[in-house]
Amino acid sequence: MATPSPLLRLPVLQADLARVEEELVASVRSEDPFLTEVASHLIRAGGKRVRPAFTVTAAGIRGPQLEPAAQEVILGAVSVELVHLGSLYHDDVMDDATTRRTVESVNARWGNLKAILAGDYLLAKASEIAASLGTEVAGLLASTIGRLCEGQVLELQHTFDVARTETAYLASIEGKTASLLATACRVGGLVAGLPRDDVEHLTSFGRDFGMAFQIVDDVLDVVATDEELGKPAGHDLLEGVYTLPVIRTLAEGGRAASRLGQLLGRPLAPSDLATARELVRSNGAVDGALGTARRYVESALGALEPFGASESAEALGAAARHLLDSVAAIAS
Repeated sequence: MATPSPLLRLPVLQADLARVEEELVASVRSEDPFLTEVASHLIRAGGKRVRPAFTVTAAGIRGPQLEPAAQEVILGAVSVELVHLGSLYHDDVMDDATTRRTVESVNARWGNLKAILAGDYLLAKASEIAASLGTEVAGLLASTIGRLCEGQVLELQHTFDVARTETAYLASIEGKTASLLATACRVGGLVAGLPRDDVEHLTSFGRDFGMAFQIVDDVLDVVATDEELGKPAGHDLLEGVYTLPVIRTLAEGGRAASRLGQLLGRPLAPSDLATARELVRSNGAVDGALGTARRYVESALGALEPFGASESAEALGAAARHLLDSVAAIAS
């Protein structure tokens, strides 16, 4: 199981995330009890709340110590998390998922139609909150929802595609993962009224963190066990989503690439999953992918340099370094 990010250990942040939790529950309360139940299902299931943590921490980055966040910052964090949750509802429908965060998925419990509508409701509530924070935040959230869709569509266009390129892969994860983490940081800076240069540095940090985050997650899907992940390993290979270590293996040529190419390109038999994962682990592609993640982490840390040694900057930097630490022992 992954260890918690050091960012989430800050006492002041813990108190602010408790406030985020209360506002999340309140934000999806409807006059219709059934809609309230469905919309709050994953909220009540819990979660790390990484994106709200980024919003709150980014907002306080210019203070030597992280102070309790203003209510507008909490609402910005809520709007970002609602977008994330809404996207999970839709993702689970596309993946025909049966569980999410150790509980029954919304689509498995209530059906695809209700899951899609509930996901739309969460996105609508996110937009409503963002509108209360100003036109720039509202426009940013709307464009981010668009980027999430673009990234997901790019991924769907390349399912079971053994010719998928690194360029296509990076474009997809920038949309489906990095864009929302960049927005989480940007919303914090905007709502806190930080100087424009600070907002841009925070946005760059969030984007680069998000790129590294997804690459590490994709590597773990290849190298970790079910127990280490807390979910079935090899899911991407089974779904025909060929990520960076797989792309690198196929591009390398040789016996591993030839054998892997014979297995992929169509639905993978569960009995062949272990073989496919072993082929990806056999030729240095995992180390190469982690090298790419490391470069994104270094870029993210560079974006924090203008903020010096503030508690928030130190915590965000520790969170970025933790990404690599979380996979090092498993992948070695």
